[in-house]
Amino acid sequence: MTHPAYGTVRPVTPYASVLLEDNPSTMTLDGTNTWLLRAPGASGCVVVDPGYEDEPHLTRVLEAAGTIEAILITHHHADHVQGAPWLARKADAPVRAFDQALCLGAASLTHGERLTLAGLDIGVVHTPGHTADSISLTIAHDSVPAVLTGDTVLGRGTTVIAPPDGDLGAYLDSLETLRGLPGVVLPGHGPDLPDLPTVAAQYLAHRTQRLDQIRAALATLGPAATPRQVVELVYADVDQSLWPAAEWSVQAQLDYLRRTP
Repeated sequence: MTHPAYGTVRPVTPYASVLLEDNPSTMTLDGTNTWLLRAPGASGCVVVDPGYEDEPHLTRVLEAAGTIEAILITHHHADHVQGAPWLARKADAPVRAFDQALCLGAASLTHGERLTLAGLDIGVVHTPGHTADSISLTIAHDSVPAVLTGDTVLGRGTTVIAPPDGDLGAYLDSLETLRGLPGVVLPGHGPDLPDLPTVAAQYLAHRTQRLDQIRAALATLGPAATPRQVVELVYADVDQSLWPAAEWSVQAQLDYLRRTP
């Protein structure tokens, strides 16, 4: 799907709308998706990933959300969480995340926890890999289930795994978990997608293919090859502006292969 202009609230499901922050880049794609969650008829709202401390964006979030019952964070990267304290102060709302250091006025989220907020049943699933504290949020609803995936699954392209916080083995396990969760994908960046199990399976296939390519590269370059040497061989057809991010992912893949021959 095509994103609307920045600052426009776009309904995606009967209970989830997205407000796109104006912070496009090679890492954030079109920008950060700030999600507004509320059941039809509910007076309160849940805000997921407010984005940077970007006051025009956060003011639009505040106006669109009305009464904010909670601010939930999918992981600690600044493009998701930096604006949370500002929004929490203005809305007098708690901030909850897997990492207690990010929380304000509330306890950290735990794997398997269920939240009843804004008329919705929201489940917490720890999905590490992109970062150690990454979570996904499930929403069970009669109309259509959904999963907010943060940066674990994006609306397009693939996720960067940057050691030491990022870990490929954990990420592959998280993709297996997500493959078993039904629903539409509400990602941290990029457009929403219709079916999480299908996308997670595609992500797993892509990672398996990349690992095979890196094994082949090591057979050519030798086991002591650097991430940059591997990138120059395996990612030769990729825009070189993306090579620094590719180096992070290659380092994660090398770490994984050295632990798991």
